[in-house]
Amino acid sequence: MLTQHQFGLGLRKPHYADFLESETTVPVDFVEVISENFMVEGGRPVDVLFRVRERHPVALHGVSMSVGSADGVDPDYLRRLRRLADAINPLFVSDHLSWSRIEGFNSHDLLPVPYIQEALDIVSANVARAQDVLGRPMLIENPSSYVSFTGDMTEWEFLAALCARTGCGLLLDVNNIFVSATNHGFDAIAYLDGIPAERVRQIHLAGHSQGRDLLIDTHDKPVPDSVWSLYAAALARLGPVATMIERDDDIPPLADLLAELDVARRIAVDEKRLAA
Repeated sequence: MLTQHQFGLGLRKPHYADFLESETTVPVDFVEVISENFMVEGGRPVDVLFRVRERHPVALHGVSMSVGSADGVDPDYLRRLRRLADAINPLFVSDHLSWSRIEGFNSHDLLPVPYIQEALDIVSANVARAQDVLGRPMLIENPSSYVSFTGDMTEWEFLAALCARTGCGLLLDVNNIFVSATNHGFDAIAYLDGIPAERVRQIHLAGHSQGRDLLIDTHDKPVPDSVWSLYAAALARLGPVATMIERDDDIPPLADLLAELDVARRIAVDEKRLAA
């Protein structure tokens, strides 16, 4: 368990030089990388990751484990992820509550899981298997969604049950909560009240875009005021937690992201003061 808040950024290619060539260390507590980008043998990406790891703790965040797949998790994928994790000794290993693979075909998209008992059985078995192979607990991220299914439980009830069954932790994506709550009309505060707060180890913050009818989780804009407000509400319910900002498109200079991260720091200080 963390004893104080930590603040990090998603490490993306435009900022490699900032992290590797600056004479001063970038003022972050950790960086997060997309696991699949480094699950290869050798090459510049892996070299960059090892050099960054000399300066900062690294979190591994996956996008294609497909824990919702009825086919189970891919053994080769897990072996390659285990090799990377053993080499990096990551702060966290995480992936999404979603599925992307069926009968060997990978859609490379984060497809939604129905919140029913059968799906809970499948996801729980897959997460337990992944944790066994990796030799460490995982964090599971709540998804953003654009369709919903008739189910047996809410998303937060599903995540709570998954944590209870498998011992996994949660990566709470506050932007995803806001996007899904807006798209489907549920209460974002009820979501925060319903998750097992003691299982949340990391928070994601990001921006989104307005589609024709729905909000879209695009990660191409600064964190909006609506998400900052929900972040403050989340911190009021959580203890110290690792927080990071994701930016995957229209990536600005590093200084802009560091300024956003300072907003997160200020909110954390304010919430700590209010709780005292």
